Amino acid sequence: MLKTRMTEMFGIQHPIMLAGMNWVSDPELVAAVCNAGGLGTLALAQYSPEDARKSIRQVRELTDKPFMINQYLLGGWARDNIQVSIEEKVPFINYSLGRPWFVDQVHAYGGKVVGTVAIARHAARAVELGCDAVLVTGHEAAAHGAEATSLVLVPIVASLVNVPIIAAGGFGDGRGLAAALALGADGISMGTRFILTKDSGVHERFKQLCLQATEQDTLYSNAFDGMPGRALKTKKAEQLMKGESFGPLRAVPNALKVKRVLKQSWGQFVVSAFTMMRGEGRRNLLQLATMASGAVRQEKAIYEGNEEEGVMFAGQVIGAIDDLPTVKELVERITAEAEEVLAGIASKVVA
Repeated sequence: MLKTRMTEMFGIQHPIMLAGMNWVSDPELVAAVCNAGGLGTLALAQYSPEDARKSIRQVRELTDKPFMINQYLLGGWARDNIQVSIEEKVPFINYSLGRPWFVDQVHAYGGKVVGTVAIARHAARAVELGCDAVLVTGHEAAAHGAEATSLVLVPIVASLVNVPIIAAGGFGDGRGLAAALALGADGISMGTRFILTKDSGVHERFKQLCLQATEQDTLYSNAFDGMPGRALKTKKAEQLMKGESFGPLRAVPNALKVKRVLKQSWGQFVVSAFTMMRGEGRRNLLQLATMASGAVRQEKAIYEGNEEEGVMFAGQVIGAIDDLPTVKELVERITAEAEEVLAGIASKVVA
């Protein structure tokens, strides 16, 4: 059994975490990871506060193990969803894209705060702000990593902070877990690998596209949702990379759909937009419209398997994945392989 600062802090059996992926990391998948001995993360950004509370309670109906929520802090119902999580005393709160104003509130009931970063100095800043652990995202990851790869980024962060480090980006098997531990991390976060399981609700068509893909079949661009990110190479993703025309006539209905999904009034919707424009990493109206269109494209991929219009975030690790196990089978396999790899490395060391 692998015992690290991650397993100790989060009270879990294995140092493996489910990434908080909007429209993917739902209560069922979260509970499956928790029940397998890992840390499940419920993504809240696509929920209204009412639905966020329902989803948190649904996780608790499906598992008695500790879990985490993820919320990006720009726009939407961010502040309200964080407040709901505090009221529900969620054990662990993971945030990205913003400054955590809620650290003391979470600590007051014994919870922990985890900051997601993609740049080393941001990890140091997160710890200064009171974060108990950091999630470090390398360039290989699905969705929103920065320019540095996990091989470079994780050791740098490990030299800067003295809190548990969870490595994300490029991890999908026991060799990756063993490597992350050697780099200075205390565990790994996986998104793409958990998407490709029987317990994932992602449409079967996109699962099959990922299984057929190589490590060369992802694209990295800000064209998908307005922020630099990595997606599966599809017809739509390639069109966007080539600068497919984008205008308000297409953006407006997509923005309105996001408004409906979040169950916001017009006033709340406008306030959210201005909050995102004024916040850290300020975004202009075109970027906000691109984010709205990106959200709709992700839904088309995840729920409909529509490769003509949908875009699915996926990491380079898809090239190493060739099966669809259950979450339980996957977690047990990765842990056993990591233990074997680490023992093999130790046997090669000559005193």
